Amino acid sequence: MDHEAYETRTRGGPCFVCAFLAGDPEYAHELIYEDDETVAFLDRWPTLAGKVLVAPKAHVEHVVRDLDEPAYTRLMLAVRRVALAVESVIEPERTYLLSLGSQQGNAHLHWHIAGLPPGVPLRQQQFHALMTENGVLRPPPDETAAMAARLRQALDTH
Repeated sequence: MDHEAYETRTRGGPCFVCAFLAGDPEYAHELIYEDDETVAFLDRWPTLAGKVLVAPKAHVEHVVRDLDEPAYTRLMLAVRRVALAVESVIEPERTYLLSLGSQQGNAHLHWHIAGLPPGVPLRQQQFHALMTENGVLRPPPDETAAMAARLRQALDTH
């Protein structure tokens, strides 16, 4: 992964979630889930298989102060629903849920859902397993599409 190009695009490009929702092909992702307020899609630079991002459709930047309690609750219920689907497909030892980004880059509120496979050595877990500096997965498009299909099917059962 070219981290300098990523940082340049993150700081100077359009909001990646808004661009994805607008159909910009430069920001295409495999859609997993969508409702009136929320969207979930596969991470383009996953560090773990089946890593999903969940975001409100509205351009919201702060997880606490930009959402009223009912909107926050609906978003978190969507995060939980998607996380349960990830767990049923990945069967992880632990499921990581993080809200990352800042005003400097990736400002659109989004949650990362990442399933840690069983047996990963402790030193390669937690933040180490999530840092792109430690490598990203590059599954071929057919594998990405198949993962998205399995996750969508799992969502249908949750």
